[in-house]
Amino acid sequence: MKRTEISTLGEFGLIEHLTGDLRNANETTVYGIGDDAAVLRYGDRETLVTTDMLMEGVHFDLTYMPLKHLGYKSAMVNISDIYAMNGRPRQMTLSVAISKRFSVEDMEDFYAGVLLACEKHGVDLVGGDTTSSLTGMAISITCIGEADKGSVIYRNGARPNDLICVSGNLGAAYMGLQLLEREKAVFNSTSHEKDDSFSPDFAGREYLLERQLKPEARGDIIRELAEAGIRPTSMMDISDGLSSELIHICRQSNTGCQIYQDRIPIDYQTAVMAEEFNMNVYTCALNGGEDYELLFTVPLEDHEKLAGLKDVHLIGHMTKPELGRKLIVGPGQEFELKAQGWESRLN
Repeated sequence: MKRTEISTLGEFGLIEHLTGDLRNANETTVYGIGDDAAVLRYGDRETLVTTDMLMEGVHFDLTYMPLKHLGYKSAMVNISDIYAMNGRPRQMTLSVAISKRFSVEDMEDFYAGVLLACEKHGVDLVGGDTTSSLTGMAISITCIGEADKGSVIYRNGARPNDLICVSGNLGAAYMGLQLLEREKAVFNSTSHEKDDSFSPDFAGREYLLERQLKPEARGDIIRELAEAGIRPTSMMDISDGLSSELIHICRQSNTGCQIYQDRIPIDYQTAVMAEEFNMNVYTCALNGGEDYELLFTVPLEDHEKLAGLKDVHLIGHMTKPELGRKLIVGPGQEFELKAQGWESRLN
């Protein structure tokens, strides 16, 4: 019998392989697989549903991830998907599988983080499940949101000449991860494993750690866009890296793109940390992932409106598909964008 290794397809290739031929049987299903959330229509409101699965050892490392932070991050990345569809998060369900090494107090910390994120964004935790695990911890979260009829923004609406924008700054979460992994390696290579004398070197890098351990969903940007009268033509959040997400938009919108390296927003701490690790900071920003900032396109005529948004950055524009997906580094220097962001280890 033929055997195809999952690693030959990758995460997104596997999803396409398994679901590419699905057809919706219910008229209430407006949009299924292929965006940040599914869209269901009941009356004059559209319901958004998104789900995430997080596995210990793949998506998080409890060596340096406090359980309260893990709960907060698990909820926040799910909430971010609802905002990425221009929706309002409302309810959440949470299912957790845990091994015997976790105590009641551990789970209290985890749930405290989840509830803190829910409280911050007005989300009700309404259900879920808890079961046992033989190998560690697994988390499944589903967030339910709502939007007015016709107001949902998909990945497939971008058009040539649309402006490409990102919120916040990029690469900080990835550099925070590199810092945590470095200190973990130092800890494991010393004789401090049996006592409390080891002290990680995090001084001056608190912002990077926060971006990795405690990301924030950008509901504020959604509100600012609405107040400015700007309706994006496409949008998604940056979980797998700017390059990967922009390629998703180009593919689903049938466009090309040009972005300019010197316009990619990077925090000072990110640049300093990249230099310390001897990494190209723009490569980190393009491919690092887990920033959970918003990537969106807007009509060219909204250019002046963008100037009033303090944490939104114009980084390029969409083009005709035959022009490709380009990163402009300098005069006469352009490179094809490649999807090199994070993927699950499906092998």
